[in-house]
Formats: sequence, structure tokens, C-alpha cells
Amino acid sequence: MAPVSLERFIKQLDALKTEMDAGQLKTSEYDQRLARAIRELREQKLDADRGAVAQALTDALQRGIITPTVKGHIEKRLGLV
Repeated sequence: MAPVSLERFIKQLDALKTEMDAGQLKTSEYDQRLARAIRELREQKLDADRGAVAQALTDALQRGIITPTVKGHIEKRLGLV
């Protein structure tokens, strides 16, 4: 399997946020889909270095795509902290 691109992962996070804001997802569904996206990253690897991932997550936080809690969770699950 090919590594997951950083851009694709950020787009997934953005899509989750959009669906959540539109009321199309319950919190439990958001959590399940986020866990699935993280699991995919861990299985297929991410096509980016640690610095690029950290910067992308910081940018996503600043743009309101993710919360500080979600950012911390992703960093922990990916072994960035």
C-alpha cells in the first residue's frame, strides 16, 4: 500500500469538521471516523516527515479544523510527542 499523503489526511480532517458542523455526524461517529483515519496512517504510514506533520496539525488547529484535544490525540497516536 502506498503511504497516505499529508494533504489527503488534512482534507479528511476538514471533511469531518464540515460534516460535524452541518450536523451530519454525531460525536461518536466523528470519533469512529477519526480513529479510522489515524489507524490508516499508522498502517500505511504518512508520506511526510515529523516536522511537516507537526506544522500541518498546527495549521489545522489555527484554521479551526481540529481542536487542541484532537491535535494532542493525533500527535500521541502517531508518536509525535
